[in-house]
Amino acid sequence: MSGKDLPRGDKLVLRGLKFHGFHGARVEEKKLGQKFVIDLDAWLDLHEAGETDSLSDTVSYTDIYRIVKEIVEGPSQNLLERVAHLIATATLAKFPQISAVRVEVKKPNVAVHGTIDYLGIEILRYQNR
Repeated sequence: MSGKDLPRGDKLVLRGLKFHGFHGARVEEKKLGQKFVIDLDAWLDLHEAGETDSLSDTVSYTDIYRIVKEIVEGPSQNLLERVAHLIATATLAKFPQISAVRVEVKKPNVAVHGTIDYLGIEILRYQNR
């Protein structure tokens, strides 16, 4: 995504969250599982938290981390698109103060003929207001 497509303003940034999950369309992926790496951005107004220095005026990174962990380590999904969608939907539902969320799901250990860092998907979802 180019920068012009993304929301502007303050955001929480979570990078390189690593989990073992059983997502994928192939039988081996569902049986053996594999490592998934998640990056997430959550846009919200952080001005008040900056003024008050109070956790109650922001969203805790650990609360978002728990959502991601529960979904990635949870029930098997066929598509990375579904995993990202579940993370985005759960995050927006739990935290109405978040205006948008970007979720990137990466598979670093993909059986392809070639050298890669990872293959994956990225979605951007907005709060329905």
